Amino acid sequence: MRTDHASEILRLPGQGNVHAHENISELSADDCIWVVVPEEIFFTVAILGILENLLVLLAVGRNKNLHSPMYMFICSLAISDMLGSVSKTLENIFYIIFCKMRYLACRGEVVTLIDDVVDFMFILSLLGSIFSLSAIAADRYITIFYALRYHNIMTLKRASVILVMIWTLCAVSGVAMVKFSHATATVVSFSVLLCFMLIFILCLYIHMFLLAHSHAKKIALLSTGAIHQQANIKGAITLTVLLGVFLCCWAPFVLHMLLMQFCPKNPYCLCYGSIFQVNGILIMCNAVIDPMIYAFRSPELRSTFKKLFCCQKPRWT
Repeated sequence: MRTDHASEILRLPGQGNVHAHENISELSADDCIWVVVPEEIFFTVAILGILENLLVLLAVGRNKNLHSPMYMFICSLAISDMLGSVSKTLENIFYIIFCKMRYLACRGEVVTLIDDVVDFMFILSLLGSIFSLSAIAADRYITIFYALRYHNIMTLKRASVILVMIWTLCAVSGVAMVKFSHATATVVSFSVLLCFMLIFILCLYIHMFLLAHSHAKKIALLSTGAIHQQANIKGAITLTVLLGVFLCCWAPFVLHMLLMQFCPKNPYCLCYGSIFQVNGILIMCNAVIDPMIYAFRSPELRSTFKKLFCCQKPRWT
């Protein structure tokens, strides 16, 4: 159940969950060099990601100026990032307890149940991230092309309803994927869903950046339109960076999942599996990088962080 072990959804047909990776490593030991990430680095990155995203949630909660639909979606993304770090941390801890230190049996119903819970959290993190990014993209689209009606279209109540629907869908999908993790259809459906959502986000961004320039000229006729439009474009650029980071950090794991499902005995696929721990670290790095992007691109959030660190009494509470 460690990061160098295939999770429940990655198990090969007919293999147990705990020793799946051990079987793979025996097949490829002569051909591949398995990359092992020290546990100290693993836990440091995980804890840093959890703390950073907790700080984002605290900052948004305390600063009333940040109580807007966009920051609600950003908080949803922060929760998704935390779930990814927490699931990988628990996976590593349970591996140490059950398999490395041998305090408890390394197999059995309890281990299987824990493995399922960890896998559910991990899938919830991935789905939550992609749906949160989709919601942010849609929000930015509305701010650019329906700027004058934005506050009537995207209210806090509607944003809350959207988030409830997103996390309900993620939870139901997570349970289904864990329950039917051995089925090829599950992996295919999972991959198709991710591709569809990424294409949806990409189409929104392409449309935004192609038409934003001409649309900005029309809004600039208003007194404060130019400044408002510039801020919206800046927000769209920020979220483009978030999407790029998400792809870089999660794509290697998704590729691993597909390779282990469709070519588990191919030596090239097995060699790619030798960097599974690196893929796990990349996922947790996503949780570390995202809050840095928020702080770098948002002066209001950056100012809130400074007030929290310096223990200054905020004016906005």
